[in-house]
Amino acid sequence: MSHAVLLLAHGTPNVRGEMAEYLSKVTGGRALPDEVVEELKHRYAQIGLRETPGQEPPPLTKWTLAQGHALEQALGGTCVYIAMRNWSPYIADVVEQMRSDGVTKIRAVCLAPQNSRTSVGLYRRALMAAATGIDVEFVAEWAENPLLVQAFAERLQPVWSNASAELGKPVPVLFTAHSVPCRTIMTGEASIAGARPGTPMQDSPDPYPVEAKRTASLVAERLRTAGLTERGWYFAFQSQGVSGGPWIGPTVEDTLKSLKEEGHKGVVMQPIGFVCDHVEVLYDIDIAFKELAAGLGLKLWRAESLNDSPTLTKALVGIAKSEEPVEATSLSPAKVG
Repeated sequence: MSHAVLLLAHGTPNVRGEMAEYLSKVTGGRALPDEVVEELKHRYAQIGLRETPGQEPPPLTKWTLAQGHALEQALGGTCVYIAMRNWSPYIADVVEQMRSDGVTKIRAVCLAPQNSRTSVGLYRRALMAAATGIDVEFVAEWAENPLLVQAFAERLQPVWSNASAELGKPVPVLFTAHSVPCRTIMTGEASIAGARPGTPMQDSPDPYPVEAKRTASLVAERLRTAGLTERGWYFAFQSQGVSGGPWIGPTVEDTLKSLKEEGHKGVVMQPIGFVCDHVEVLYDIDIAFKELAAGLGLKLWRAESLNDSPTLTKALVGIAKSEEPVEATSLSPAKVG
């Protein structure tokens, strides 16, 4: 075997007792206050993480492994490996296994479609440090991939149509992506203010916020024939961190309050920065934001995550083969009201 595909993901702890060590990986060794660690243990407990391993891995690991298996099956002959940046299986360990298996060329795809220095950039750095002597093709972004957009649209349309029918008029859609520290999208001295030692100064702005909004815009366009108008959707950044200076917005919290003030009775959320369920979806949206919305008098629906979407698999096949993305199929009009 000489050629293989490597899918890269964030990583997540397997049991709650691993939380402090896991968070130290996420922060690059910067210790977080005990109350932050305990709060995250609580959140993960709310989505099923236990003190002992469960019958199946946590959602992020489960779905990433499933996506890798589906891709390998679809490729029919090309091996697909899975590696995580912040937890096992670690990137360096998986690359060593690939080396032992005789892999000499890697097509690496980060399962974060929008290019960001705080995610994709760090994955790439870890991979290149481990893959000395191996030819690496790294996919930096696929935010506008037509089949990725189609996969999100397929998940969004049914819940949006049903929500709009229930309320008797089109319900606003709120697209989200994970927030990042403000400094990470800046240039010059501002790009390293408060950063971990060794962080290089940036001379160009980070593409992440633009790409995240572009994905949202393209998904909204796919629902235009179903009745979603240009003024019918919004965008916000979710899951801002608790340390490290200001994080980019607008926040979901402020956006939900604004929607209520505008007279809306409900909202459909779709996180387009994530390709599967994990804590930012299952806790932040399904529990915290749903509770906040209820307190505001808003009903909140969420589009199902991509998870095992066959259309996502098709998108990954094209990316893995370095093919030009194919055009997606059209959606049928919705019946609203």
